[in-house]
Amino acid sequence: MNLFFECANGISGDMSVAALLDLGASKEKLEKALSSMGLNNEFKYVISKKAVNAIMATDFDVILPHYEHNHNEHGHHHEHRNLDDVNAIIDKADTTKNAKELAKKIFKIVAQAEAKVHGKDINEVHFHEVGAIDSIIDIVSFAVLFDDLNPEKTFFRTLTEGYGTVKCQHGVMNVPVPAVCEITSKYKLPLRFTNNEGEMITPTGAAIAAALYTGEKLPESIIIEKVGNGAGKRPYQNPILRVIQFD
Repeated sequence: MNLFFECANGISGDMSVAALLDLGASKEKLEKALSSMGLNNEFKYVISKKAVNAIMATDFDVILPHYEHNHNEHGHHHEHRNLDDVNAIIDKADTTKNAKELAKKIFKIVAQAEAKVHGKDINEVHFHEVGAIDSIIDIVSFAVLFDDLNPEKTFFRTLTEGYGTVKCQHGVMNVPVPAVCEITSKYKLPLRFTNNEGEMITPTGAAIAAALYTGEKLPESIIIEKVGNGAGKRPYQNPILRVIQFD
């Protein structure tokens, strides 16, 4: 079994998690992992179905009760954590070694990008976005679900970005944000731009792609087994990530 991340309409952490859930990855393994990390009082999550341009997709929403706002990768004001803090949380998760290693790999990619952008050593980076609880949940959830599906190969189409600006804890930034620029540059991820106003690729989404991208081209023809649709929450045209399963 192989997976193809189409990415024509962007990629983020929650979209990636939702797409794998839509493919049928184990909700039970996800619940087991998330409930074992010692963060139970800091978040809850909701898995639901929603229509995106009349296409049914799965939505994965991390809710932070103490902050009274829903999932959004930018603009958090919770506790800042460094990479060691995040890795310690991942180590508590009741999941496989492979899932933990993938989650740590994704976080390290973002940490390296943040360090480069802000001119700091990787151990000095205190995450504003990825250290926030909801992004920890996104990345661990993705790693657990990806490990459950256990594809032989993973393919990515060119990542697709919008234009304009986005507001985050560092202020107003141009799209793509600096961390996304750094990740796509370092890992040679193909990137194209559209006329969609807004951020279509988040740092977490870029890091997921970087962690799994091999550069191998999709076969000329495939037989589709399943399609997973992951709903996004940004207000640009058609925010949906398709992940196609094929032999």
